[in-house]
Amino acid sequence: MADSATSQTSSDQHDRLRGSAIIAAVKASGVGFVVSVPDITTSEGLLRPLASDPALTLVRICKEDEGVAICLGLAYCGKRALLLIQNTGFLDSINALRGIAVEYGEPICLMVGLLGRDRDRLPSQSRRLGIRIVEPILDAMGIDHHLIESDADVALIQPAIEAAYARSRPLALLIGQIPEAA
Repeated sequence: MADSATSQTSSDQHDRLRGSAIIAAVKASGVGFVVSVPDITTSEGLLRPLASDPALTLVRICKEDEGVAICLGLAYCGKRALLLIQNTGFLDSINALRGIAVEYGEPICLMVGLLGRDRDRLPSQSRRLGIRIVEPILDAMGIDHHLIESDADVALIQPAIEAAYARSRPLALLIGQIPEAA
């Protein structure tokens, strides 16, 4: 019985996604600005702690496509930014991403919360169309992407952001579950 409890605890820890771990990786990558609309997928565990972190500047926006332009302006000034949005906002901003990030080869880094994702399925197999089409759209646009669904995946964040800026290419980090506020 004790072995079962121990294995359940380590399984739970393997499946955890802590907002504090994501924030640490974002800061380690040199990001100083987080551009965001309100996001219920990441709000408590990620957006709220980001807003109160003195090492990061939160830029609140009304529409995701204006966030793409703000991130571009910051990149031109030698500043690193992260656009924190939901998959619905990603879909709204596709033309801005195409024109600015893809065609002009700019390091626009997105962190996309997959609102309503089925945890028992890959995003590409979701019952929700708005989640199912995110990765195929990113692939069609040639945007590198990584699924972040546990603390183990957080190790992908820093090198991916650094590579996006080094290669001047867009990046999408897909948040596969609601980050814990810890």
